[in-house]
Amino acid sequence: MPSIVQIALDQGVPRETVIYILMYPVILTVIAAARQIIGIKAFGIYTPSIIAVAFLATSLKYGLAIFFVVLTVALGMRYALKNTKLLYMSRTAIMLSVVALSVLLFLVLGGSFRRTGLANVSIFPLLIIITIVEKFVVVQIERGFKTATYLALETMLLATACYFIVRFEPFQDLVMSFPPTVIIIVILNVVIGKWTGLRLSEYFRFRDVINDVELPRKK
Repeated sequence: MPSIVQIALDQGVPRETVIYILMYPVILTVIAAARQIIGIKAFGIYTPSIIAVAFLATSLKYGLAIFFVVLTVALGMRYALKNTKLLYMSRTAIMLSVVALSVLLFLVLGGSFRRTGLANVSIFPLLIIITIVEKFVVVQIERGFKTATYLALETMLLATACYFIVRFEPFQDLVMSFPPTVIIIVILNVVIGKWTGLRLSEYFRFRDVINDVELPRKK
């Protein structure tokens, strides 16, 4: 019997779209494992996953470049609007508008330097990357600049890791030829969801306490 992948391809669904849809549970699982086992928080699970998809649509080097442009402009606008006494929604709207115009200028510069791949980036991955601005601003207001910066860098790190996993052709071929692999991914999430041990980052964070507890035991 033809698989659901073959049926989708026969109906005209682009192969790349099928791959990304089947790989999306993998992306989510990587992010969940990074949070539960390693301790990489990032901006939740949804934001890193859509940023990873945006990187896939733009290519990694252009996606990272746009990511840094967006964050840099957002930081500048955050401080420029800090003392304006505007309401949150209006301030965010102004910030996103300036970020969008800055991205447009960046694309124009890319085209002028013969970076055709950058100049041809479609609107949807750009909008996806720009949406990180509001998340960044909210975290900065609630938890401070340092935390927001760390979470933004962790989001970029996770999205980059997911990009390489999804672009790994042998893995793509496995998922395309055996779609039930997604079911295995769901089972893996059950295992991750029952993780009760210390995260790897916590071993470094609390290493002094752990050493103090282990030394008396050895004695």
